[in-house]
Amino acid sequence: MEKFDVVIVGAGSGGIGAAIAAGRLGLKVLLVEKQNFVGGNATQSGVSVWEMGVGGTGIPFEIYKKLKEIPHAVGIYSFKKHRKWQLKTGETPLHPGAEITIDKSVKYFDTLRRHGSELGIQNEVFVRKNWHGVPFEPTIFQDVVENMMLETGNITLIKNTAVIEVIKQNDEIQALKLSNNRTISADYYIDCTDNGYICQAAGCEVMYGQESKEQFDEPNAPDVVSSKLNGVSLIYSISPLKSEGVVKPPICWWADEYPPTSIVEYPNGDLNINMLPTMEGIEFSIYTNYTHAYEECKRRVLAHFQHLRYVYPPYKDYQIVWIAPALGIREGKRIVGEYILKEQDIRSGLSKQEQHDIVTIADHALDTHGKSTGRAGCAELDEPYGVPFRCLIPKGFSNLLIASRAASFSSLAASSCRLSRTMMQLGQAAGMAVYLAQKSNVPVKSIDYQSLRQLLLEQNVQLEYPILPKLKKYLDDE
Repeated sequence: MEKFDVVIVGAGSGGIGAAIAAGRLGLKVLLVEKQNFVGGNATQSGVSVWEMGVGGTGIPFEIYKKLKEIPHAVGIYSFKKHRKWQLKTGETPLHPGAEITIDKSVKYFDTLRRHGSELGIQNEVFVRKNWHGVPFEPTIFQDVVENMMLETGNITLIKNTAVIEVIKQNDEIQALKLSNNRTISADYYIDCTDNGYICQAAGCEVMYGQESKEQFDEPNAPDVVSSKLNGVSLIYSISPLKSEGVVKPPICWWADEYPPTSIVEYPNGDLNINMLPTMEGIEFSIYTNYTHAYEECKRRVLAHFQHLRYVYPPYKDYQIVWIAPALGIREGKRIVGEYILKEQDIRSGLSKQEQHDIVTIADHALDTHGKSTGRAGCAELDEPYGVPFRCLIPKGFSNLLIASRAASFSSLAASSCRLSRTMMQLGQAAGMAVYLAQKSNVPVKSIDYQSLRQLLLEQNVQLEYPILPKLKKYLDDE
């Protein structure tokens, strides 16, 4: 049986952060990925845009710097148009949603804020000044990330391989059986899969759908438990290539009208098209066959593209150049941890949170997509909040962590802290926590939280707000 210091399952954002952090600290790391790529949603679902928000420091910033060395690999965006702004001024033609373009006048530091506008997108002045994100070329992103792993000299990456069995005893994972007929073991394991597959297979307690108001006393939770989920998107890209004449699109058969659309310019000039959403979360959950759900979403993409060209003449000569091979799924199963992040934590913010084990900060809105969720879109925050390390510790386990959107969040909390850079930083914290646990020969939940926070600070991870001068100086050097 092959032995590693830590086995990480899932090479999405969380897995990337965990592997690089642990490998740099000298741990012998195995990273297992069932697909033929790393990056998860960022590379195969078209979510190759880091939205604005605090906390995108540490490993995400390092990736950005490496991408910036490559022509047309990365940029920073600003909002150019929004249909709600046009409605106020009477500008025509009315945009289908938001037009977001590369802006060479802003820097990475400018991408590190979202909070502070109660009106959200309605506050045009605030949004133009403060809301900047990071679109990047996904194929180049994969290469950069894999090279960063290789540079550690300590990471073994296995693709096209799934975990088929989890072997455990009491509160410990003992080994994993892989689809390539190998059995591997480690002192510690980090589950970075979207649905917490390893945790589920080990028997961890699972949350799914919307919790009731009674369960966590969350002000905006429904009165009763619900299976409703955040919406699903199938993202596609278009390019200004001469196409056939514009024809009237079919009537939107899946909703009252075509959904609002975020249109983001890539560094190479293509446009990333994201319907918000393509399919309601509750509708997606009913499909028993993923391929059938994907094919229906693809039909909707083709209809939406014709609608886009028809209602907004500036896009009439564009063509589809890429449709994501995987759906962008915002919400699935979540694992009950030593602490469950709730709406109250997010709304109270850092100034009122009493947890002493915060390892990541964020300020994304409580954000749901789709009318079936029963929630009112985005609820912007007044200040950043922190995610405690205990959210990464599955309840009842001593050598297992989870660092993905399936970590210990309520459904409402997950709608805020699900973004890529946040997940990557949770992964970075998990990788460093394993290092501290092995160093002291203790269960991961028994590490010294202040030592973990100090290690994160030393690696330029933002844990406070406003940002510390030393870190700002580091970020300004891009």
